[in-house]
Amino acid sequence: MVTGWFTGDGADFTLLGTRCSACASVFFPREDGHCRNPGCDGGDLAEIPLSRRGRIWSYTDSRYRPPSPYVTDPELPWEPCTLIAVELAAERIVVLGQAVPGVTVADLTVGAEVEVVPGVLHEDGETVFTTWRWRPTGVAA
Repeated sequence: MVTGWFTGDGADFTLLGTRCSACASVFFPREDGHCRNPGCDGGDLAEIPLSRRGRIWSYTDSRYRPPSPYVTDPELPWEPCTLIAVELAAERIVVLGQAVPGVTVADLTVGAEVEVVPGVLHEDGETVFTTWRWRPTGVAA
């Protein structure tokens, strides 16, 4: 789990971003040091919950094993995953993430609504590493 990037569980799961008090720019991943907007002189950055739903802006599938620091077991065959870029209209940003297991590019269309849900990035014998996933609305968990 990446501390400070999301909170909650189940229906309360929410990505966390930051908003600049001077220019209202929203950042995800969060920015805690300074406003990244080059046209802004800077303001205080406040944590905000991001919209739980958005529209597919783009999507693709990952057909190769990513390099480190991505965690995979090199002894197991690589299984492609679906990646979705989601536009959050209220925040005016696009957030990239994996689709929930079982969703392929054949199931997606640009403009379709998706929602953020918790997912498992990796498990070892002692720890479950949580991340976010995008799920088409109307699809059971």
